[in-house]
Amino acid sequence: MRVWEVQNDWGIDNMRLVEKPEPAAGPGQVVVAMHAASLNYRDLMTVLGKGAFRELPAIPFSDGAGEVVEVGSGVTRVQVGDRVCPMFFQSWIDGGPSAEKRGHSLGGPLPGVLQDRMLLDAEGVSQVPGHLSWEEAATLPCAALTAWRALMVEGKLQTGDTVLLLGTGGVSTFALQFAKLFGAKVIVTSSSDEKLEQAKAMGADHGINYRRTPEWAKEVKTLTAGEGVDHVLEVGGAGTINQSLDAVRVGGRVMVIGVLSGFSTEIAMRSIYMKNIRVIGMSVGSREHFETMCDAIDRHRLQPVIDTVLPFEAIPDGLRRMQSGEHRGKICFSYG
Repeated sequence: MRVWEVQNDWGIDNMRLVEKPEPAAGPGQVVVAMHAASLNYRDLMTVLGKGAFRELPAIPFSDGAGEVVEVGSGVTRVQVGDRVCPMFFQSWIDGGPSAEKRGHSLGGPLPGVLQDRMLLDAEGVSQVPGHLSWEEAATLPCAALTAWRALMVEGKLQTGDTVLLLGTGGVSTFALQFAKLFGAKVIVTSSSDEKLEQAKAMGADHGINYRRTPEWAKEVKTLTAGEGVDHVLEVGGAGTINQSLDAVRVGGRVMVIGVLSGFSTEIAMRSIYMKNIRVIGMSVGSREHFETMCDAIDRHRLQPVIDTVLPFEAIPDGLRRMQSGEHRGKICFSYG
């Protein structure tokens, strides 16, 4: 079977497509024939040597979808022919996060989805909505689930709430879809007027070009009659966190999801305690969260936004597209 590995040293140019033997299912295990994968920023960082892998060669990428083709003894959750996604956290089944539940993630430290056949614990896969294509299903385990948990689980989103989304990447785009699905108002920031118009076409109520309006938190307050928003999905990190704290209302929530502009900065502590802000670190979610989300996606026939679909052989090209920042929505790969 075909497998993409990072070999010898970190970097996109050090990825190689190699052949390996196909796995066989043991007790409690399944083999999944992978049909599609989707790319997250974490995957790019992993290939560049900034992820959870410590040794080479390494099989990257965490998100994919495929068909169960073999089940081991004792497996009852799924059967041959089921369409499934492997869960990002293989051991986070339900309940809140813990070190143990978060210690077994695909694409680092566990081998990732860039392989034709995956051997997985049967507890670590979940079925996906039938109306989705393989590529659409492959976008769900990280980007969609992070957005869902941020808004619906931790944020307890209510009709009429106001949500601030930074950028139009995978998590932000899913958050826009979920927020509008449940009757929230949405403000989106971007450096691209074209992307802001696309976000408005999807239902965003307001768009702010942060290059023209570098102090965008002030504009957010103007758009909310001086109150600030109920929820911020903070994906920028060091370069945006203090504006996010300024843009949220008293008693609001800032969900810290990404660090695109870095990890370290001086935090506006006064804003946190004076405004009673709830700052919550976010990293994907449980299998139970995933299944609840998929029920909603199925019920409302929601369609993930895909930027482009590339062949399995073009994994490096997809990584370079993510590096360019030109994408909107998810970059996906078809295994053919």
